[in-house]
Amino acid sequence: MMVIEMNPRVSRSSALASKATGFPIAKMAAKLSVGNSLDQILNDITKKTAASFEPSIDYIVTKIPRFAFEKFPGSDPVLTTQMKSVGEAMALGRSFQESFQKAVRSLELGYSGWGCAKIKELDWDWDQLKYNIRVPNPNRIHAIYAAMKKGMKVDDIHEFSFIDKWFLTQLKELLDVEQHLTSWSLSNLTKEDFYELKKRGFSDKQIAFATKSTEREVRSKRLSMGVAPAYKRVDTCAAELRPIHLICTRHMIMSVNHLLQKGRRF
Repeated sequence: MMVIEMNPRVSRSSALASKATGFPIAKMAAKLSVGNSLDQILNDITKKTAASFEPSIDYIVTKIPRFAFEKFPGSDPVLTTQMKSVGEAMALGRSFQESFQKAVRSLELGYSGWGCAKIKELDWDWDQLKYNIRVPNPNRIHAIYAAMKKGMKVDDIHEFSFIDKWFLTQLKELLDVEQHLTSWSLSNLTKEDFYELKKRGFSDKQIAFATKSTEREVRSKRLSMGVAPAYKRVDTCAAELRPIHLICTRHMIMSVNHLLQKGRRF
């Protein structure tokens, strides 16, 4: 057999996974398809180590598809095996909760995160909420928020949606933090409280909503306590490749120079 031309086709998810891990999936797939094995393909940077290793990362990557059914009147918003998304958002964080909330914000649909807002789903009755939890659709994650806020248990949501209980428990923790936050005023929040909220991905606007203050007031209070964003390099593939991407996170608020002075690997 003679190969004249080959066009490896990969989905957007493959490109996203490559960016998230630093592993060139499309390139490796092309080489594998012409007969190479992973242990025969050398790393482009080191020229010594092979591609037959599992990427080791110390962060969480969350991808959420972006839908725009409002642009297509009459289209069915129910999600099936057919491609219906028009794009996606990817977020990185030190925890699932942080990366998930950042991904929700990145969809640019007007959400400041998951929860801590007056969303339309809170006005739905139980039948409408159960339907939107049971049937896959773009409003599902917000229907889950509304149902949890109205008292629906994790086990019940799992029965309707079949979403793994681990993820539902993580979302329930975010709601618990929100409900705890609503009983506090902005003046009661300490530096440690801000750290904990930021590690869970809460934005200033969410905190302002919960504490009945303004986003400007929250930002001013946070900065006065020295809680500011930090950018970290993505150490992809267990240091096999040179880090080139940056993560904005507040999980550990230390400057790059300080980390270098301490000899920290990040």
